[in-house]
Amino acid sequence: MEGLRLKHFLPIPLLVVLSLLLAVGEKALSQTSSSYQLTRVVVDAGHGGKDPGTVGRVSKEKDIALSIALKVGSYIEKNFPEVKVIYTRNDDTFIPLDERSRIANEAKADLFISIHCNSAPNRTSFGTETYVMGLHRSADNLDVAMRENAVISYEDDYSTRYEGYDPSSSESYIIFSMLQNAFLDQSLSLANLIQTDFRDRASRKDRGVKQAGFLVLWKTSMPSVLVEVGYLSNASEEKYLNSQEGQDYIASSIYRAFKEYKKNVDSYSNQLAQIQLTKPADSSVEQKGNTQVQPPSSTSQSHDFPIFKVQLMASNKPIPLDSPNFQNIKTVEELIINDSYKYCVGSLSSYDEALKLCREVRKQFPDAFVIATKNGVPVALQQAIKDNKTKN
Repeated sequence: MEGLRLKHFLPIPLLVVLSLLLAVGEKALSQTSSSYQLTRVVVDAGHGGKDPGTVGRVSKEKDIALSIALKVGSYIEKNFPEVKVIYTRNDDTFIPLDERSRIANEAKADLFISIHCNSAPNRTSFGTETYVMGLHRSADNLDVAMRENAVISYEDDYSTRYEGYDPSSSESYIIFSMLQNAFLDQSLSLANLIQTDFRDRASRKDRGVKQAGFLVLWKTSMPSVLVEVGYLSNASEEKYLNSQEGQDYIASSIYRAFKEYKKNVDSYSNQLAQIQLTKPADSSVEQKGNTQVQPPSSTSQSHDFPIFKVQLMASNKPIPLDSPNFQNIKTVEELIINDSYKYCVGSLSSYDEALKLCREVRKQFPDAFVIATKNGVPVALQQAIKDNKTKN
């Protein structure tokens, strides 16, 4: 790898940085608008062709990644016919990293999911982790990014194509982190959903959501994640990832996370549009507190900052708050939005705390998800997360 190092790190030209920031900024604004719908997703199978990726005892990363990617795409196509699935590759073909992001950008995709397998010198390491673009927070994160990015050595004239980027130089990673900041909240939201499903449904070890500088995520102008589905350096996990059952579980977990993410995005953009078109904000939502305990503090409805809740279920007809449906739930709140009844718990100022509550609630309500309100009116979750960070 030392032979790949440039004598000097060549910074990305300012014009390139500005043009990319303008591009992702425009897309980010469109994704927080009330009319936004998720209709295109790119599923990227890592490596391919002359680039095998990580090599285990009996398998190659490129083959497992492709098999899982095709399964994920198939699940989406079957259950969401209105969503167009774009594959960066559907066979054993070598695709340069910048070509993968170009495919996603030209397709005007709403989401980019890149699938990979991990490896470590310590053969006892195992588990799943999902990355979003950003500065590496540890040496381990940097090592993973360097290994995945080293694929560019298979490409002709890579130092020109990637504008001076050196895959073996830690300094090269710093400048790229700013380019995905516009989509960091959305990317983190999907990454958390993926890791939660891996842990709770597929019974995989959850190694967490992490940030690092991956070239394949660098120029994608949409929310993007890179999923490491397990370690081929671990004999037991390699066997699992090679099995039909293992690949089915992994693919279905990624699909379920996509399904939840899409529901969150589409549901609240639709509600926002309906509220804006049909009712003034102060009359669009009624609230009722569960009689078992005191209702949430009125400060959560009168202050101009987002409050996070966990929606348990929705109904066209009202459900009594003492219904057996809500057994073991101490506090349930009813929101009436355009003749639809939403049942929620929690009134939290922290999105992280809302995610923790959501994980607990899903033991009883598997389809529960986090929502956001401001002054009692539903707002786009991604914008609420951003506003919450600004407030803090």
